[in-house]
Amino acid sequence: MDRTTQGTQLQELLGLGLPPVAIAFRAAAPAGIARIEAPAPAGCGYWRLAAEGKVFYTEAADHYTCPVGAHTHGVDLPPAVAKELNGLVQTMVQMQYIKMEEIPSIPRRQGPFGVLATFQPDIVLVRGTVKQLMLLAEAAQAADVAGGGATMGRPTCAVLPETLQSGRTATSFGCIGNRVYTGLGDDEGYYAMPGAKVADVVSKLAVIVEANRQLEVFHKSRAVR
Repeated sequence: MDRTTQGTQLQELLGLGLPPVAIAFRAAAPAGIARIEAPAPAGCGYWRLAAEGKVFYTEAADHYTCPVGAHTHGVDLPPAVAKELNGLVQTMVQMQYIKMEEIPSIPRRQGPFGVLATFQPDIVLVRGTVKQLMLLAEAAQAADVAGGGATMGRPTCAVLPETLQSGRTATSFGCIGNRVYTGLGDDEGYYAMPGAKVADVVSKLAVIVEANRQLEVFHKSRAVR
């Protein structure tokens, strides 16, 4: 099953408003793919562009506009951007949004950055409602690829290195920055899957969706009684 077919089946079975996004970290730009025309305000803003059907790659400098996202992606920051990141962290600590001791535990991609492309995926990212993500999580569990960690919160972009490093799925409630830059709805979140495991999840999804349909009928009749 190729990547396009996998994405189409995920979208149709779950009734997703936007298609899944394929994300790949590579040492160099893939042939035949153009670099993004202009940097987005945040790295997660590229997710929305990819979901709209745009195919592109980004270089390290295209992530300097979002120091937090650049950090989670493993981008080496120039001094001015590193200073901005430190300032943001200090501000969030003062607001009691985070604690300094939390910082080292935030997942961060390891190794040189190279480029990030909407290409043969290391990660497939699904944006959906809680019910849609519930179905996807059940399919991942049936395929034995579900991660065992807690649902992640801030920063949303950390869901990518978490999935890369664990080799298993990860769920994120999103964060306020991501909701601003991507238009993520109040009832939506993210589910990230290792690219190599997507076919396994898709193979279980149709069964899970139908089982839930039948169980919904059963529970509704039981609730009426």
